[in-house]
Amino acid sequence: MSYIQQSFKVQFEYKVFFTEKIFDPTNTCFAGFLGSLADEGTRRKLLFIVDDGVTKHHEQLQSQITAYCSALDNFELVEDIIVVPGGEAAKNDLQLFYWLVNEVDQHAIDRHSFIVGIGGGSVLDLVGYVAAVSHRGVKHVRIPTTVLSQNDSGVGVKNGINYHGKKNFLGTFAPPAAVFNDAQFLATLDERDWRSGMIEAVKVALIKDAAFFEWMETYAHLLSEADPQSMQYLIYRCAELHMAHIGGAGDPFESGSSRPLDFGHWSAHKLEQLTDFELRHGEAVSIGIALDSVYSWLQGMLDEQSLHRIIHLLKTLRLPLYHPLLEIEDGESAIVAGLEEFREHLGGRLTISLLRTIGKGEEVHTMDLELLRKAVTMLREKW
Repeated sequence: MSYIQQSFKVQFEYKVFFTEKIFDPTNTCFAGFLGSLADEGTRRKLLFIVDDGVTKHHEQLQSQITAYCSALDNFELVEDIIVVPGGEAAKNDLQLFYWLVNEVDQHAIDRHSFIVGIGGGSVLDLVGYVAAVSHRGVKHVRIPTTVLSQNDSGVGVKNGINYHGKKNFLGTFAPPAAVFNDAQFLATLDERDWRSGMIEAVKVALIKDAAFFEWMETYAHLLSEADPQSMQYLIYRCAELHMAHIGGAGDPFESGSSRPLDFGHWSAHKLEQLTDFELRHGEAVSIGIALDSVYSWLQGMLDEQSLHRIIHLLKTLRLPLYHPLLEIEDGESAIVAGLEEFREHLGGRLTISLLRTIGKGEEVHTMDLELLRKAVTMLREKW
């Protein structure tokens, strides 16, 4: 037997900037980033794709982008700023994906150009996927506009859309060229959006950082009222912990079956689908975290005091703990079916993150349906 073996490594690096009023003429953050990449004598194109919910609340945004980019050296703004539906609908519309790929082609966006996505996590997932598959990879920049996307999905390396009712079935691992978290966008968020966006901070604190969880307990009432200073710290620390895991855990593109950052997500993904995405992602994850925390206690892993602290924090943040679709009858439910879909999504062995204590997660490979039923009953009847 003869063969030729190839082996190489690819280095990825990107920054997450924290700023405000990114397209104000006096703000040099975005211009400075582009200027550091400019090639003398070469004009690169910028194609903007914007969440329609953002344009409704920031009516001057498109004119601000146009004016700001007109002052950039060596960069050319594509005149047509594309506006797309926000929310999960953006990831469910396969024709929208094809249309955006066609726009990339029509505007002659090449691999030296940049596609800039502005919006919530769903729009950024879609835009990142469009960029990743066009020309085998066009550079993309993310400008997240929600708490959830600024502290979690927008700062990571995943992109994707839903397919055949399965969340993120089509997608890529393609790091952004840069991320810009603009605090101004958070001021116009719907209450459900900023409230549910905090759950990813609760999640990462529970599995990674007990001190951060204690900080959230201390400032829970301010966070529940969207206090700007508290929210900014929550977003920064949550993003920092997510990025540290992505870059430091040894599996940034998730080639294995371990997914500690998916704590509370196995049931959440199914709940989103079953409610036709009426539940916000963060609301579904809150329910999933409550379920898996109670299950961890029933398994004898998590102590009762810690369980009560977790439930109390979720309630103080006014996040949901239960949904009727959790109910399990005769060992069967649509939620239980979500376990198999989650295993399939992992690409191998079922791996569920549970809690050993606040700040430390632990992985298991089986779930006891009777204990799951008891956990659901507790959420329904006790809290």
